[in-house]
Amino acid sequence: MQTNFLSQQFNAGFLAENSTACPANATICDGTSCVLPEDNFNQTLSVVLSTVLTIMLALVMFSMGCNVELKNFLGHIKRPWGIFVGFLCQFGIMPLTAFLLSLAFNILPIQAVVVMIMGCCPGGTASNVIAYWVDGDMDLSISMTTCSTLLAMGMMPLCLFIYTKMWTDSDAIVLPYDSIGLSLVALVIPVSFGIFVNHKWPSKAKVILKVGSIVGAVLIVLIAVVGGILYKGSWIISPKLWIVGTIFPAAGYTLGFFLARLAGLSWNRCRTVSLETGMQNTQLCSTIVQLSFTPEQLELMFTFPLIYSIFQLLFALLILGGYRLYRRHRVKTKTDVEKTEQKEDSKSNTKINGGFVSDEMK
Repeated sequence: MQTNFLSQQFNAGFLAENSTACPANATICDGTSCVLPEDNFNQTLSVVLSTVLTIMLALVMFSMGCNVELKNFLGHIKRPWGIFVGFLCQFGIMPLTAFLLSLAFNILPIQAVVVMIMGCCPGGTASNVIAYWVDGDMDLSISMTTCSTLLAMGMMPLCLFIYTKMWTDSDAIVLPYDSIGLSLVALVIPVSFGIFVNHKWPSKAKVILKVGSIVGAVLIVLIAVVGGILYKGSWIISPKLWIVGTIFPAAGYTLGFFLARLAGLSWNRCRTVSLETGMQNTQLCSTIVQLSFTPEQLELMFTFPLIYSIFQLLFALLILGGYRLYRRHRVKTKTDVEKTEQKEDSKSNTKINGGFVSDEMK
């Protein structure tokens, strides 16, 4: 017993002197890189935060549903051109982009697999909130998120089978169909209630929408912060994964926008498709990764979903800021043009009527 105590003291002193060494309870360690197991406090914190975030997400999606017109929503389902374009972006552009980036940067096979998993995931619910703030088509946004989550049950295994054969056996990747199903339920039920409220009480729906949009913005930031709180371990990740995690969401936003424009969609729908393409369900990706790989493999790629999450949010905020500046400039320009036209009309009228022109009109 005394020997164990002395050994613990020695280990503590050694760790204090050598900051690069991993703690004795690390589950993954290579000397400079380690991941610590979750302690009871971390597990409790995870459960509490997950519960709070789930409730907040349901309320946000309920408020987003309050901006959906049932007639327009059903119109997208009956004439699904916009949904089809979104489908091509979600399960065509994103997996292909993931594949090309993995080859271009020559990342490790296990890292290429996690990039592919991210590329094959359906759209995330955060896109609905950002779409609202950039004056997107909310009916299209929610129908795209719903359809991509539903179609992911078949398209994810198909895309992973096609693209990951050169790196790993696709059977080794475990798809959590229960998580996909829960995501679908968590999206459809609150949105349906929101659509019903908007149909019955449109004035109340507007108030709920304003509150929900603010809560949604807070929620997006909160999820990013929580991702950093729950993981206390520190480990070195390949710079190539940082680069891929930066380029990937930017490519998704850009290619989604241009494909939507080529398909003849309106500007607000182009913005919607762009956001739905670039914003992936990173929580689902993290779940798949944890279910499919060993702790040794996780060391090489576990943080990629978090990296993607950070940069997809960063670029979405840049898009939002750019759009808001453009809109403000456009409104000012439009107002100035209208004032100029009014003055010119007033001058012409005074000449015709033989009246006088005031100093303000000169």
